[in-house]
Parts: sequence; structure tokens; C-alpha cells
Amino acid sequence: MIPSILKLDAAGLPVGWIRWQSAVTLYARKRVCWEAGAERFRISGGYNALGERSTVEIGSIIAVADRARKFAAGAPLLTNRTLFQRDRNLCLYCGVQFASSSLTRDHVIPASRGGGTVWENCVTACERCNHKKADRTPEEAGMKLLAVPYTPNLAEYLILSNRRILADQMEFLLSFSAQKLMTDLQKP
Repeated sequence: MIPSILKLDAAGLPVGWIRWQSAVTLYARKRVCWEAGAERFRISGGYNALGERSTVEIGSIIAVADRARKFAAGAPLLTNRTLFQRDRNLCLYCGVQFASSSLTRDHVIPASRGGGTVWENCVTACERCNHKKADRTPEEAGMKLLAVPYTPNLAEYLILSNRRILADQMEFLLSFSAQKLMTDLQKP
């Protein structure tokens, strides 16, 4: 089974995950500008009139001449799965690790009191702690938040959103994330 292919824009910024079938289409349409990563996959197609079989090799990381950026509008999509992965399945109130099925999304500032469903206001909580906190802020409920919620950058989000990342893809995303962090720290 061929894993998801990491798609980059022509400048090398991560765009998202695509299926190998989409990657083959991009190769056939000559839209792949360059490749990165060590992993390669040989895809076999049909046979021509001479009985020869077509094949194409695709890379695990491809840069595509593409105008559409999946996350160009701003923050990555917030889902329970990626939120729980960001918080490593820890309840950020009691600090215990749980199975995803026992976790809930908690709004630090309750939604009923104007708190938005955004990365910076949502944390992972176990059912007991979420029920205890109820419609209050952590301070009002006498509960301490163990970590500050944050918006993952695109590379971090792509790591969170894929369960089967190849070593070369992970190395690329981690180096991109580290470069972004260094750039952000150097800003005045």
C-alpha cells in the first residue's frame, strides 16, 4: 500500500497530503516541478497495443506548480482528532492520558460566554474534568490549565493529520517547522 504523498507548492511550502493517484495525475500533466525525499514508488498502468506496460515513478514529496493553497486563508482546520493529537491525548486539566474515545474538546473561555472555537481557546479534557469545569473559566472552576493552547503551524498540522508518515516526509516537515520557528523568533 502506497502512503499519502506530501504535496508542496513550487516554493517548497507544505500544502497538504494527496493520494498516490492524484500524484500520478500531476506527473502525467507535467505539473511536478521538483521532488524531495528518498522514497520513490513505481506505479504500473495498462498495456499498449504492442503489449508494453506503462509505468511511472513518483516521489514521496513533490512540489507542484499550483496556485491553490489549501491553508492560505489562515489557521489549519480544528478537529477533535488533531486537537487530541496536538495535546498528546492528555487532559490539560488533570494531566492523565486517555484514549481518544474518552476525551472531549473544552473551550477555555466557554462558547456560551463568547469563547471561540479556535485553536487558542480549545484544549483536550477528559469527560470528568470537562463536566467539573462546566460553563466556567478554569480560574472560576479552581482548575489549573497545564499548557497554553496554540495554533500549530502548517508543518505541525500535517504531522498531526496523517497517521502514516514516511521517514523522509517527517524529516522534511520537522526541518520546515524548525526553520519557521527560527524565523518567528528572529522577528522583532
